[in-house]
Amino acid sequence: MLLREALRRAAELLRLGVNYPATVVAPSSISGPGQRHFHTQAERRAAVPKSTKLGSARYLDASYGSALELEHSRDFSFIHDSHYMYTQDQDQASNAEDVMFDMFKNEETGLLHVGKFLAALRTTGLRKNDPRLQELTDNLKKEHIKTGGQEGISHETQKLNREQFKRIITPNIVLISRAFRHQFIIPDFPGFTKHIEDFYWKCKSNTEGKVASYIPQLARMNPDYWGVSLCTIDGQRFSIGDTTVPFTLQSCSKPLSYAIALERLGQEVVHKYVGQEPSGRNFNELVLDHNKKPHNPMINAGAILVCALLKVLVKPEMTLAEKFDFTLNCFRKLAGGENLGFNNAVFLSEREAADRNYALGFYMREHGCYPEKTNLRECMDFYFQCCSIEVNCESMAVIAATLANGGICPITEEKVLKPESVRDVLSLMHSCGMYDYSGQFAFKVGIPAKSGVSGSLLVVIPNVMGICTYSPPLDPLGNSCRGVQFCEELVHEFNFHRYDNLKHATNKRDPRRDKYETKGLSIVNLLFSAASGDVTAMRRHRLSGMDMTLADYDGRTALHLASSEGHLDCVQFLIEQCGVPHCPKDRWGNRPIDEAETFGHTQVVEYLKNHEAKQSEQSADTKDDQVDASGAQASTDNGPPGQKPPSGNSPDSIIDPTSSNPSSSPIP
Repeated sequence: MLLREALRRAAELLRLGVNYPATVVAPSSISGPGQRHFHTQAERRAAVPKSTKLGSARYLDASYGSALELEHSRDFSFIHDSHYMYTQDQDQASNAEDVMFDMFKNEETGLLHVGKFLAALRTTGLRKNDPRLQELTDNLKKEHIKTGGQEGISHETQKLNREQFKRIITPNIVLISRAFRHQFIIPDFPGFTKHIEDFYWKCKSNTEGKVASYIPQLARMNPDYWGVSLCTIDGQRFSIGDTTVPFTLQSCSKPLSYAIALERLGQEVVHKYVGQEPSGRNFNELVLDHNKKPHNPMINAGAILVCALLKVLVKPEMTLAEKFDFTLNCFRKLAGGENLGFNNAVFLSEREAADRNYALGFYMREHGCYPEKTNLRECMDFYFQCCSIEVNCESMAVIAATLANGGICPITEEKVLKPESVRDVLSLMHSCGMYDYSGQFAFKVGIPAKSGVSGSLLVVIPNVMGICTYSPPLDPLGNSCRGVQFCEELVHEFNFHRYDNLKHATNKRDPRRDKYETKGLSIVNLLFSAASGDVTAMRRHRLSGMDMTLADYDGRTALHLASSEGHLDCVQFLIEQCGVPHCPKDRWGNRPIDEAETFGHTQVVEYLKNHEAKQSEQSADTKDDQVDASGAQASTDNGPPGQKPPSGNSPDSIIDPTSSNPSSSPIP
């Protein structure tokens, strides 16, 4: 009956969009050849008295109760001792080195394989070439040489003992421990990237659109290119497809040059020359707003004017070549030092086919749009140079992540832009970034983005991640067909739309929330790890800072479960490594040793008895030491023989002035 009720509640919660891990199943239901199974119902009925029988869905049912109700239950209070809680980063970091070594070491040799460790680190989203892990890489190479490693053999093949591992990992322990504790913005990164892969393959079959042909060099691009890269604000990275194929920025350079202008000149100066409104017209149309200014920096006229501001007002003493190097270095900082180049062929091709852009330039000069001393030819060349900067999906994803992170590059942690500048850039990307499709894109997708005619799409999910897609075929409005479809798929699955309700949108996933973040599910996973004898999973739980003394609503802890199932290694880990109490009682008064005796696990019984004996001896020795110390203190206080003990104004004789009886006991 209890199982039926639990399954009914699970079905109801799943209908509402609550996701549970695959491991949350009733222990009695696990069976079949080659699978670990727990004690059967018949065995438990025979071994346990009727009054103390537990339902098989006990652990499952615990996950559905409110964590607050469980914690404050009148029938049983959870065992919470701050001594067993790892809440401070420093304590966690110092403990994490040993726990990580135990997680990845070979049980037979006691050594850790570096390649296995780095592969596990990559699953969290961190790459081995991450600039923040440079010290780790350098230390591994030094250790490889120090231990006689041969040249030409990768340092990832070496095996480390505990001391070597701790010495190598210490400089980066905080970042690495955060990764393995799932404390990044996307806790379940492998699960999230599986969805990204699904979206990628779904969009790959989209054969709509045509490659841009008005710039001859762009017309030569392969229409089958399709790549997606993402980078979170914590530096978690993932790429799939043609992500290393170089392409030119084109219109994706517009928000970046606008950001540099805002950073160097400020909002007031920049918007004295260019507006902030969507134009409602084609991106290269000969039109200005009612103030005779370009409508916004995301169309050609506005971008040309922003380049004029950078050329004339920012470091005016620089030559055109120096100004291009200055801008390219700014772009590199946004990309965290990733690959950026310059495509001279595209630059020349674009300048030769630039009649409309030159017409825009002269039209704006006719209406006095430029600052004084503007050389139009140099400004136009500078604009074409910015559009011809060559990047790939991976470097653009880091640029997008820098914008998502408020101007701080996530992989170098360098502050490149002020948050105010980023806010203004994202505001205009949201309202004007997708040419004449901007309104529909803001309505359907609802995240800042900027497209380019090369087929790139720069997508920013503020405070979460940056994404870049690349696919040359464009729709009639100049946006990448696959890129737009990918964004629609992304927002359909996840609550990334700027106006999605994060609390009540049950039909969408929130990858920012850990799928095991509720207390009930934490208890479920801990108890199932103990019941199935999965020591590795228990080490992960401990590394994540979980209280290993957590119990279900019947008061049964992981130690109870490990003892009842006869998993000696789990019992040893809980007592020796986690320091949990060896004799907690459930609500029926049963201790772990009672469980082990009930089901005939003699090794566990013997281990617990030996541990209890040791604890008793240590406790007795401690009491004897305290008695000896108190006796010595008493003889010192009484003074030499024959001398009266002190009285009167001794501290022990001070009377509590708040006491109603002046002769009552003194203040301790």
